[in-house]
Amino acid sequence: MQHIPEQDRAKILIQALPYIQKWAGKTIVVKYGGNAMISPELKDAVMNDIVLLQLVGINVVLVHGGGPEISGMLKKIGKESKFINGLRVTDEETIDVVQMVLAGKVNKSLVQLLEQHSGKALGLCGLDGRMIMADKKASAEDLGFVGEIREINTGVIEDATNNGYVPIISTVAGGYDGAVYNINADLAAARIAAELKAVKLILMTDIRGLLKDKDNEDTLIPVVNVSEVPSLKREGIISGGMIPKIDCCVEAVRRGVKRAHIIDGRIPHSILIEMFSDEGIGTMFY
Repeated sequence: MQHIPEQDRAKILIQALPYIQKWAGKTIVVKYGGNAMISPELKDAVMNDIVLLQLVGINVVLVHGGGPEISGMLKKIGKESKFINGLRVTDEETIDVVQMVLAGKVNKSLVQLLEQHSGKALGLCGLDGRMIMADKKASAEDLGFVGEIREINTGVIEDATNNGYVPIISTVAGGYDGAVYNINADLAAARIAAELKAVKLILMTDIRGLLKDKDNEDTLIPVVNVSEVPSLKREGIISGGMIPKIDCCVEAVRRGVKRAHIIDGRIPHSILIEMFSDEGIGTMFY
């Protein structure tokens, strides 16, 4: 472990104090995914961050995906994963696997992991308390049981945070038609953040943030006003897989979330750096 001189350690703590005071009692939504969900060291760092946030009085809501785990399970049963425009084609057999893997294995292993780090966690999915209600997503090509969110009912989430638990949410939704739908976790996190009137939405990714030149990590754009997004798309700075992530940030901010952040989950404790330092980390949308 690198040695930090005493006065620098004190500085770090002093710098954190106003932020601890500012965020105490507020709600943040973290979309957890990418490498931070795979590497054991990064998983431990994320859980420690969440426990610390919880201890200083911040309500943390964790929303997670599980694409690699779903693909792995489909492979085990001899089924190929198929995607159209980045969305998983979800037939009847696949939605059963999605529900089993996301709401079961992935969700409960995260609950257990947080509790091993002395946190208090409650595993939920969009079906609990009619939390996420959806219709079938309309698209040019049939995606099967992929849903479009129609409403978020926050009662069950607020009950959890009011009782000192971190709600860990997997994004399968209930349909008004009685079906179960697969929901993109970034989209779900953005809508949940808006409905909870969260002060921050944090999307953990495997990139530093929005880059002016996607091949040069030193060209990070630290701050973006959502009104600049259309021109950044026209210039090709926002392209490919970044488009849906940034659209989620824009959606959250337009719906009243104060700040949305794309941060690099490959950096240990990136959540704490974002929450408690003057510089922050990644790209902030306001």
